[in-house]
Amino acid sequence: MLLKSKIDDLKKVLTNEQVLFREEERYCYAEDSANIRRETKLPDVVVFVETTEDVQRVLRYANQHKIPVISRGAGTNTVGSCVCSEGGIVLNFSKMNKILEFNPDDMTMRVQPGVILADIKNLAESAGLFYPPDPSNFKVSTIGGSIAQSSGGAKSFKYGTTKDYVLSLKVVMADGTLMKLGSGTIKDAVGYHLNQLVVGSEGTLAIVVEAELKLIPKPEANALITAYFDSIETAVEGVNGIIRERIFPATIDFMDRNAISTVEKFYPNGLNTEKECMLLIEVDGFASSLGIQLNRVEKALRENGASDVVSVFNKDEMEAVWTARRASYGATAKLAPDVVTDDVIVPRSSLSKMVCGCRDICKKHNLQVCIVGHVGDGNVHPQIALDLENDEEYKHLMEAKSEIYSLAISLGGTISAEHGVGIEKISYADKVLGADVIEQMRRIKSVFDPNGILNPGKIFKL
Repeated sequence: MLLKSKIDDLKKVLTNEQVLFREEERYCYAEDSANIRRETKLPDVVVFVETTEDVQRVLRYANQHKIPVISRGAGTNTVGSCVCSEGGIVLNFSKMNKILEFNPDDMTMRVQPGVILADIKNLAESAGLFYPPDPSNFKVSTIGGSIAQSSGGAKSFKYGTTKDYVLSLKVVMADGTLMKLGSGTIKDAVGYHLNQLVVGSEGTLAIVVEAELKLIPKPEANALITAYFDSIETAVEGVNGIIRERIFPATIDFMDRNAISTVEKFYPNGLNTEKECMLLIEVDGFASSLGIQLNRVEKALRENGASDVVSVFNKDEMEAVWTARRASYGATAKLAPDVVTDDVIVPRSSLSKMVCGCRDICKKHNLQVCIVGHVGDGNVHPQIALDLENDEEYKHLMEAKSEIYSLAISLGGTISAEHGVGIEKISYADKVLGADVIEQMRRIKSVFDPNGILNPGKIFKL
């Protein structure tokens, strides 16, 4: 716990109105969207930074006194990346939420970390441009959090993830030094790409205070195909068939039978609850090309056993289907008091083994699971419903998680595709990375943050 004198010092560094120190004010910052048992600590103080200079002043003070600093956006991450494992100062970026510059000619946008992803997307689209990364919580999550976790989403299959759209970053180092990483140009072959090192580092190397993003032209039109299959294996082969037709869909998403039926009860949308799984395939491009793409996709799907293949062009109908897909987590919450979502990825050739394996593991441990994912890139999200207050169920959950991760690794995959490591997966990271790699990461951390004040206790153990 910070002494009152240090809190008073922070008020002098900033203003009284920017600093929250009462217990009831700090309580909600002890959690994020990770839903699992753990020992959490309240932050000692929450600071609402409004300028880059505010961030610098706080970090200079924190580094001098070796006080942990945790950056926080909307708190929507699911691995405990912005909880306080050791107390300290939470930097709340909700007031650094300005779009600083929008340059349609250069197809770039310069933003502060607290800007909501939906606002970036909407402004880009107003000029016929497109910011593709689309995590399911994009209507509330911030670009700073998206950069910290290198978030992805359904459109990653065709368009990539956050790391592919960061041209440059302005960051504040642990000692308060302001640096620009990256040139802001599409190509940059000068030196190490330190901006890419910061992307996905979960606030452990530097604090992002500004980002320059790459935009691309928005496709002229899009359409959605829904298709149902009697087995997961045939659904995966249907995806392979689409690729063999030389079609590159914007998204290929997946829902298993449990997810379909659970969502349909929660958000009725006419989904077929009798089938084993469902694919949602979105194609985009010139309006004149959609018909050709749809015909080839439907052909590949039907040749691989798909039924109820339906093409949707109407914007409202498409949004209704995507809302149903994004509602899977909320729908699963109807099955039990708690839901724990996970995030593993394997090569697409091993996807059916991963999905079926997740089911078998959860069945063995008597856990209810709804499985969704981004099947185009092999990313699977088991959503496990249980009562976290039940000791027996919690024990089975932890055993199931360990087995799911081991399965993903054995199939040539890894334990996180887009959610990050945080504190929830820190004990499993060495199974993926190995001791030598983690040691190199520790060395990088010590160069960027010698006193270890930036988001300590995340990704790997120091």
